[in-house]
Amino acid sequence: EKRAVTQFGKNGYPDSIYINAAKIFQGLRTEKSTGRILLRYGDTSESPTLAFKDEHSRRVSYQLAFNTLKYQSLLEEMLVDSKVYPCYSIPDELTSLLVVMLYDLQDRKFQKRKIFAEEERVAEVQEIGHYLYRYKTKLAAALARCRIKYDALSIEYFVPETISKQEQRTSALPICFWINTLKISLEDVIRDLEMKGFTKVESVSDFDHYTYAVDQHCHDVLVFPSCLREELLNLDLFADCKLLLQ
Repeated sequence: EKRAVTQFGKNGYPDSIYINAAKIFQGLRTEKSTGRILLRYGDTSESPTLAFKDEHSRRVSYQLAFNTLKYQSLLEEMLVDSKVYPCYSIPDELTSLLVVMLYDLQDRKFQKRKIFAEEERVAEVQEIGHYLYRYKTKLAAALARCRIKYDALSIEYFVPETISKQEQRTSALPICFWINTLKISLEDVIRDLEMKGFTKVESVSDFDHYTYAVDQHCHDVLVFPSCLREELLNLDLFADCKLLLQ
């Protein structure tokens, strides 16, 4: 029986995703020099407690946090330029959540997010979501001013060069999945992949889109072309933890 993976992103995320992403971002964000500090973040001395519903939610939370990190400077400038920040009803401890949810709002082109009925509501997420959406016009205008100021055709311009180069290198690398032999055998994985149109090849040099290879040294590891990442992560094999992303 195929288990569906809930698709997040285009319509927003469940409240728990924002909470976890904000905690991750809080620990990773770039510390600014005193003269360049735009936003006040809360105390970061304690390690955050993360609670993920499943592997898919964990991956989505980290992806949202990393995307926010890439555009941290732009998001902070948008908040200040629009005068949406500071907001004295939002404590410093929730600034990371504010920035994460702003990234998501602009990524959705400032459209209203979907409410996931099956998810537990979190008061802080609801409050900040309503606050940002109330000022969406000011925030969109601030984003436009930033792009004009820096002559940026898109927000990709604001990604730091070091991160941009890392992403380019990473995107070219094949991706590897471990076979969870506690749940499925190599033969059954191969049978499932072939039913979905994948073809086995001898090595990565033979890759041609819907192809894969068995690692020469670890026979419970499968290697795929990098362009298939999102499709593979949406397979029921991954949703059921029968394939584990390396």
